[in-house]
Amino acid sequence: MHGLIGKFRAHPGQRDTLAAILLQGINAMPGCLSYVVAEDPEDADALWITEVWDSADSHRASLALPAVREAIAKAMPLIAGFDSHVQTRPIGGHGLPAA
Repeated sequence: MHGLIGKFRAHPGQRDTLAAILLQGINAMPGCLSYVVAEDPEDADALWITEVWDSADSHRASLALPAVREAIAKAMPLIAGFDSHVQTRPIGGHGLPAA
C-alpha cells in the first residue's frame, strides 16, 4: 500500500470552499482505499488530506483522471501553500486490507 499525508493552507476564509472542491469526485478513483479531508482545529485556514492507495502507480494514474484534474484546477487558486507532505507505507487499519 501507498500512503500520503499532506497539510494544505487555504487563503484566509477559503478553507470550506477548498474542502468542498477536494471532496468532489473522489468515489471514482481506482486503487484509492481511503481519502480523508480534515479540518485542522487549531488553524482556521488549514486542511489535512490523508490518502491510502493500493500502489503508488494508482495514485499517479489518478492525477490524469478528468475529475481529479478539474478539482486540481479549481483548488489551486484557493491554496496559499503546502505546509507538510509525507509518504507512508500503510500496513493496515479499519477498512483497509491487511498488507
